[in-house]
Amino acid sequence: MSPEVHHLFRQILDGHTFNGPVMEIGALDNADCLLHLPAFKHSIEKIGVNLITQDSAGPISYVKQNANDLSCFKDNYFDAVVCNSTLEHDPLFWKTLAEIHRVTAKNGVAVIGVPGYTGMGLNHVFKKRNYLQKLIQLFARVYDKEALSASTLTLGEHFYPGDYYRFSEQAVREVFFAGFTDVKIYKTLNPPRFVGVGKKP
Repeated sequence: MSPEVHHLFRQILDGHTFNGPVMEIGALDNADCLLHLPAFKHSIEKIGVNLITQDSAGPISYVKQNANDLSCFKDNYFDAVVCNSTLEHDPLFWKTLAEIHRVTAKNGVAVIGVPGYTGMGLNHVFKKRNYLQKLIQLFARVYDKEALSASTLTLGEHFYPGDYYRFSEQAVREVFFAGFTDVKIYKTLNPPRFVGVGKKP
């Protein structure tokens, strides 16, 4: 996980203190694990879900499970569910979203980060004219100006084990957080990563 994305999750969760159970989907047993964030310091139960087997000797219990089916957890159980850089690797990501909605407690918080894309054309990529922009525009004249003017930067493929999707800000807002309240979407890096947060009513 990039330091910028990790910092953004921390900022979003600053001011929250979760005492009840919390879950991270796609959790790895390393320093980037979002369950180590200060907001979760007092959580009575920390569950990390991943497709791989991990040691559960510390304060986090890691569960080997496909997040498309979290039926081992009760409805409305977790005070917070976080997920980063996972849904693009999930061929049935909508099933995972449905499970996030189901297991998040009433008045609980979900925070989801994914790689995305933004508006088309070089002007959306470069806010100021600089050397790289001029170089790309020169290349566009030689190559295919229309193709480049209708394109957008995206994060390159990174298989784990597959890599299927990139998402728009609109998808994060209207699909990921459908039915949630107080939804906010944050953007960092370029190509963009979107991190959305919402509260389950």
